[in-house]
Amino acid sequence: MLQAIDLPLFHLLNAGAGSPAWWIASARGASAWLPGACMAALGLWMCLQGPAGLRKLGRTAAALSLAWLACRLIRWGLPMPRPAFYGLGVQWIAHNTGAGMPSLHAAGAFALAMAIQLGWARQKRWLPPLVWALATLVALSRVVLGVHFPSDILAGLLVGCASAWLAWRVARAPAPQPPELPRHGHLPA
Repeated sequence: MLQAIDLPLFHLLNAGAGSPAWWIASARGASAWLPGACMAALGLWMCLQGPAGLRKLGRTAAALSLAWLACRLIRWGLPMPRPAFYGLGVQWIAHNTGAGMPSLHAAGAFALAMAIQLGWARQKRWLPPLVWALATLVALSRVVLGVHFPSDILAGLLVGCASAWLAWRVARAPAPQPPELPRHGHLPA
C-alpha cells in the first residue's frame, strides 16, 4: 500500500528537466546549507540563554545523536535503496544508490524541530512553528532533488521525533537516589 502512494508522490515532487532553475536551486540550498545554518543559529541562541539554554542545547545534541545512530542502525538492518537504484526520477545532486531509509536529513531536521518544541514552546511560541516549517523544507528538498522517496522522509520524521522525545524524557527522569545509610548505632533490619 505504501508503494502505491510513495511512487506517485515521488514522481510528483521530484524536479524534472522542465522544472524552473530557481526551484532546483532552492531545493539544493535547503538541502545543503539550511540544516547547518539552523543548527548553528539555534545552538548559538541557546548558549546565550544561560544555564537553562545550555541544558536544552545538551538535550538537543543528544536528540540529534540518537537520530543519527537510529538511522544508521535502521539502514544497516533494513537497507532500502534510494530512487537512483531503481533508475527513478532525476537526481539533482551527486548521491550514492545505497540505503536511504530513513533520511538522515529529515531525521536530523525533525529531531531539531521536536527538541525546540519540547524545550521552548512555552517561552517562545513563535519558534517551534518556524523550526517545523524549516524542517519540512529540508525534508521535502530531498525528494525534490531525487535522492529520497517520501517514505524515507516519513521514516526520518518518526525517527527524529522519537529521538528528541527520548532525549527529553531521559533528561527529565529523576536521578536515582543512593540507598539510605544506617544511623549511628542502628543496623538496618
